[in-house]
Amino acid sequence: MKLTNTFYTLALASMTFGLVGCKDGGTTVETSAPPATVDAHDDHEGHAHPTEGPHHGGLIELGNEEYHAELVHDEDSGSVTIYVLNAAATEQIPIESTEITINVKHDGKPEQFKLAASPDATDPQGKSSRFVSTDAELGEHLDDEGADPKLVLTINGKSFRGTIEHDHDHEGHDH
Repeated sequence: MKLTNTFYTLALASMTFGLVGCKDGGTTVETSAPPATVDAHDDHEGHAHPTEGPHHGGLIELGNEEYHAELVHDEDSGSVTIYVLNAAATEQIPIESTEITINVKHDGKPEQFKLAASPDATDPQGKSSRFVSTDAELGEHLDDEGADPKLVLTINGKSFRGTIEHDHDHEGHDH
């Protein structure tokens, strides 16, 4: 029995040495990099992100894409409307606020504009998904160099701040 155990031990050791042991000098083991893959976050993990909101306005990211807001600027009337949207930026989300704020810099000084709640017909009582300012000065300041406009609002008790990128075609406009 002792001879059998010794035999198995030697056989196992030689097999292990053969697998792990010396390699002849001319042989190299190459490992290749895994095949290239597309980063799953590039397509936002399967959910689509529109380039504009349901009202054809610019989108504002709130939080880590927890919500979005949409800015619609009517240059003829000077009004600015903000719609609060879901994470996919496809549906309006009514919130419990009577107003929201847009902060801008004008001539190097901070200026604040309040947008009043203007509930859609489908918004429940006491909530609004739409906020409006008829102050033409706000619309003008959104285009100012260095204005750095920020939207500030509270959703379900949590404060959100989003950067407004108000880009539109200026051809034909006399600003």
